[in-house]
Amino acid sequence: MMKIVKTACVMCHMGCGLDVYVDTDRNRIVRVRGMKEHPLNEGFMCAKAAVIPDFVHHPDRLRRPLKRVGEKLVEVSWREALNLIRDRLLEIRRGYGPESVAGIFGFPILLGSLPLVTFIRRFYDVFGTPNVVSPESMCYRNQIIAHLVTLGKFCIPDIRRSNCIVVWGKNLHASQPVWAKWLEERLRDGARLIVIDPRRTRAAEKADIHLRPRPGTDAALALALINVIIEEGLYDRDFVDRWTVGFEKLAERAAEYRPGRVEEITGVPSKLIVEAARMYATTKPACIVQGTNALDQTSSGFHTARAIAILQAITGNVDVPGGFVRISRPRLAPVRKPELLKKLPLGVERYPLFYEVMGRLFGEGHPQPLLDAIIEGDPYPVKAAIINASNPVITWPNTNKVRRALEKLEFLVVMDLFMTETAEYADLVLPACTFLERTEVVEYYALWGVPYVMARKQAIKPLFDSWSDMRFFMELARIMGYGEHFPWKDELEYYDYVLKPSGISMKTLLEDHPEGIKFGDYMYREYEARGFKTPSGKIELYSSVLERSGYDPLPRYIEPSEGPMARPDLFKRYPLVLFTGLRQLPFTHSQLRNVERLRSLEPEPTVEIHPETAEKYGVRDGQLVYIESPRGRVKMRAKVSDKVIPEAVGVPHGWPGEACQNILTKDDAESDVVGYPTLKSLLCRIYPAD
Repeated sequence: MMKIVKTACVMCHMGCGLDVYVDTDRNRIVRVRGMKEHPLNEGFMCAKAAVIPDFVHHPDRLRRPLKRVGEKLVEVSWREALNLIRDRLLEIRRGYGPESVAGIFGFPILLGSLPLVTFIRRFYDVFGTPNVVSPESMCYRNQIIAHLVTLGKFCIPDIRRSNCIVVWGKNLHASQPVWAKWLEERLRDGARLIVIDPRRTRAAEKADIHLRPRPGTDAALALALINVIIEEGLYDRDFVDRWTVGFEKLAERAAEYRPGRVEEITGVPSKLIVEAARMYATTKPACIVQGTNALDQTSSGFHTARAIAILQAITGNVDVPGGFVRISRPRLAPVRKPELLKKLPLGVERYPLFYEVMGRLFGEGHPQPLLDAIIEGDPYPVKAAIINASNPVITWPNTNKVRRALEKLEFLVVMDLFMTETAEYADLVLPACTFLERTEVVEYYALWGVPYVMARKQAIKPLFDSWSDMRFFMELARIMGYGEHFPWKDELEYYDYVLKPSGISMKTLLEDHPEGIKFGDYMYREYEARGFKTPSGKIELYSSVLERSGYDPLPRYIEPSEGPMARPDLFKRYPLVLFTGLRQLPFTHSQLRNVERLRSLEPEPTVEIHPETAEKYGVRDGQLVYIESPRGRVKMRAKVSDKVIPEAVGVPHGWPGEACQNILTKDDAESDVVGYPTLKSLLCRIYPAD
């Protein structure tokens, strides 16, 4: 018997609506189609979604819990696995304290469902450890904090109503194809496009203006744009006078970044900087689509995000259709139990604002101090970790250090779909469900510009002996004696509890409206009624929050510590700027390279290098080459193309083995406010491998 299940994808972070065709007799996904009535993708489906049946029914999926006995992994029951986890966690807590246990979870959980995230964090609250980290310890929250201290809220670009769109450090066609589709629709309607990227992406090929800065110098470029807009009087005077504070001080800071000076820093011709500033400021409405990793993971990443929010503000493009907007989301019941914690997360003393703004909300620590605590025992030992849906050996910076940390742990549990590079270090490996074998709530569509909520519905019964991550933590909580803190009989009852403040029930989402429901709205001009949620009630170009916390209250440019200007000595030995994390449409971070139909689209990792640079260093197109940094070297195949600027090379993110980009990166925190590492502006050299 065939049935169609309407659900939401999680092959990337967007959550597109899907019609999943299920053979119920065989408990098998037969095919997948884009859901036409879903307002996000409107029937569109990318290559990743097309191979969902191959992914779900992959022969290499983990099938049963595996316990390490000597050098081997042997099958055990879930009951034995849970008992082992309980006994080892309690033993380690008795010896070292609850904070000696860390929780790590990855992207599939982070954007699977916010209620799932808070449920997992509740478990760690009850256990007593604050040391829980996710990918947002290194990306995205940088932007959220920058928006909050500037605008008093987090906003998103209203692409579909904008007449001038700036795509800054984001390869939309590879990372967010739905937004790329919206962009192309706006261009057909006459919108102007500015792309800021050292690579000539597909969007850049369609741009009216393409600025190509040296990786890591975007904050200087943003301040130059601000300078031109202010000096030429192109800002929205009425809005600035009525709704911002600190404009004069901003003008003084921006004057330090005139286009001529910034050309020397970024390599972008001053004439193009002026042209872009004029187009952006005089075409209304306008919005900036800001890259996450490309801009966040630099020395100036926080200041870049601040400057972008300021660009939107001084041009009057906040809270207006086509500008920066906020979309209301469902109210969720509180789940966390922070009052049970006796310590703050590792790294709080180094980056207090990160925790003040985000940590108390989400309970987030930092991976870098966590690794230090595991390896060095400073400020206290961390002896055990549970890792769900994350592969830090491949995705965290400084791979060699991550490996040392995992080897040092006394007890490691990894729950995932496949035997990952991280799972190879585990004492216990647990089989997880795919997103089509569980049910959860997708309430984050406002982040993508759509006021909408739906259930990610279970399409088939869990395969083999796999469990959902929520079931794992629910059962572990019960066996550890935490039943009073987890009173829900199952996942559906928990989701009903979480959704109750919004007046939504799981029955509504599962039975009455399986396609989802419109929820919330675009909050245009909401400042007219309530101002901005900052200490001054206005947009703070000069931030009182940053000043009070001891940080620079104005955006500024910080040369990367390993940049050519900061380290001319190192630049002589490593004469190229390395930017990591190039996105490839078939894959999501370290996932999906084992799906044959996707792997055939990108069979192997390639390093992008300009023809002039290739000739200079004896590299031929298609040749195997080494890319070397002060920390190590990786091997990839050269892709010689003028799509990348001559002074830089780009490598993709997520490949394993000797192609793992994070062998090249370092984990030192360089952002002075949020503690992010610099991964996009390191130094390297390149040479033939044969």
